[in-house]
Amino acid sequence: MPIQPENIIKRAGILTGVLLLLLAIIAVRMVVIQVKDGKKYQDMSVSITEKIDTIYANKGNVYAADGSLLATSMFRYEIRMDVVTVDADILRDSVVALSKKLARFLGETPEYYQKRIRQAISEKNRYLFIAKNLNYPEYQTIKSFPIFNLGANKGGFITLQNTVREHPLGKVAQRTIGYDDYRGMPGIEGAFAAELRGKNGLRLKQKIAKGQWKPINDANEIEPQDGKDIITTIDVNMQDIAHNALLEQLVKHQAEHGTAVLMEVKTGEIKAIVNLGRATDGSYYESRNYAVYESHEPGSTFKIASLLVALEDKVIDTSTVVDTEGGAWELYGKHITDSNHKGYGKISAARSLEVSSNVGISKLIYDHYKDNPKKFVDGLKRLGLDQKLEVPIKGEGTPIIPTPGTKSWNGTSLAWMSFGYGVHLTPLQTLTFYNAIANDGIMVRPKFVKEVSYQNNKKGAIVYPTEIINPKIASQETLSKLKAIMMNTVKRGTAAIIYTPNYSLAGKTGTCQANYWTNDMYYISSFAGFFPYDNPRYSCIVVVHRPIDGYYGSTVAAPVFQKIAHKIYAATPTVNKVKKGSYSYMALNKNYDAYTFQQTKTAIMPNVSGMPGMDAISLLENMGLRVQIQGIGSVVSQSVLAGSTIQKGNTIYLTLY
Repeated sequence: MPIQPENIIKRAGILTGVLLLLLAIIAVRMVVIQVKDGKKYQDMSVSITEKIDTIYANKGNVYAADGSLLATSMFRYEIRMDVVTVDADILRDSVVALSKKLARFLGETPEYYQKRIRQAISEKNRYLFIAKNLNYPEYQTIKSFPIFNLGANKGGFITLQNTVREHPLGKVAQRTIGYDDYRGMPGIEGAFAAELRGKNGLRLKQKIAKGQWKPINDANEIEPQDGKDIITTIDVNMQDIAHNALLEQLVKHQAEHGTAVLMEVKTGEIKAIVNLGRATDGSYYESRNYAVYESHEPGSTFKIASLLVALEDKVIDTSTVVDTEGGAWELYGKHITDSNHKGYGKISAARSLEVSSNVGISKLIYDHYKDNPKKFVDGLKRLGLDQKLEVPIKGEGTPIIPTPGTKSWNGTSLAWMSFGYGVHLTPLQTLTFYNAIANDGIMVRPKFVKEVSYQNNKKGAIVYPTEIINPKIASQETLSKLKAIMMNTVKRGTAAIIYTPNYSLAGKTGTCQANYWTNDMYYISSFAGFFPYDNPRYSCIVVVHRPIDGYYGSTVAAPVFQKIAHKIYAATPTVNKVKKGSYSYMALNKNYDAYTFQQTKTAIMPNVSGMPGMDAISLLENMGLRVQIQGIGSVVSQSVLAGSTIQKGNTIYLTLY
């Protein structure tokens, strides 16, 4: 049946209406998108084609007092391969050559790498792992291999760069320098993390091709601020002396762990700090910062504090006589004994310290404070021995001074704490007290950092002054008496083993039975003192835990102190006025001069590979070295291996690329 004209017109009208309706819906939707949802879709578009890229700030360096580099950031590289982008003919012709190069450079066999690469080709792997943790020279080497030398687009060479923290001088004061990572941010790196990190910047980039982005503006949205440098108080030569002296004794006595700290008397600057623990294979490494965190019973080194309080209270004098009997004294059913089981008889208070008589010092303190033990404890607290030092390195151990009226106090507490039992101090806290005696009673806070500066720019640097904790811990009379006792302890007392007429040492030995009430009793050997006696420049403490084959402080810890003092004495001789014709010390001075030349004319070569050329030149020239360079860019090789001993004035050759 033929279609009538009116039906055609009717259907055309309906179709036109539908089209108009659709156009109206589209128009409304466009208005909604533009007005209501326009920002949403605009942001979506921007997020696909634009991004804010982080510009990471350069982390600051950590330096020793003499400018030696202790910690710095170095680039490390991971290499991967996109086999899909490499031409099939190139892969076929060069995969064997590449495999041979990789085998020679990374290990394994050429067949191993051929198999991996061919498997990646069959799987169309665009991210085949090749190697990681490469330094800059290694990265440059592998980049020159067949196929890889064609670059990213033709050779499928993918480079991932990251920054790692390196210690150019190895494990020098490693635990004190610290880390800023998963290990809990200990040490100086952790304490000054904000200053070292700086502030990251931001830059807006636009996508121009697959995986390729370019900056939209010449200027950054936010400029990065590089981290600041930390100048520590550590002296590299002194650190090396202390490290080797302690290590030798730990190995000799198969000790579990130990620490040695050297402090400059007037300033409180920590010139050396060594913390060594024994690994399962018998070697020693910096595992914990025992000097700062380990609070333990100090034993006989605490007797100096006990005598100081008694002298200041004027309840005794150094000439006060005490009967040490037969080397044993019973108090409330418990025995206090001396290492000399025959006893010392009736001796002076000064002599009881020189021979380290537990009976002598405990009788003196108990007899004069038993009716008012709080007076004795208050005297200790006036010295600040119950307070933390509040050093910037976190994890400082809490000191413990037993107090009358508390649950831990009993009838024997007073006598036992007089010779260092029941009290707890860290080695650094004990050293700070001894340093105050050497410093005419001025107690200064231990200082680990001299200043914080911006890339060796003194302008705006933060310089840390010496902080006085207590301006006078005791009278000059008491201090003089204590110093004389400590000198005589070395000359004719328990530390006579380290006595030498060539230079003056002063100090006190300590031998403590830790966990003496359990089946896990062990010894802690220690020595604390200062040198030279007449004009103290350095104070030092040595503490050794669980020594075997000897445990007295005199035979385990004191020799470490003596070796440190001897070498530093020789390295830093003093000039004294002598009468004409006095030659008694000529041989000694000649020996000192030889040591001085060796100590002041040498340096340790740092690892400058990967550093920008100008930074490496500046670092080495500051160490007194001459530098010759070839090329431009960053250092890829150095003529002297890192860690080698070099003479100041030597010429170092650097290759840059």
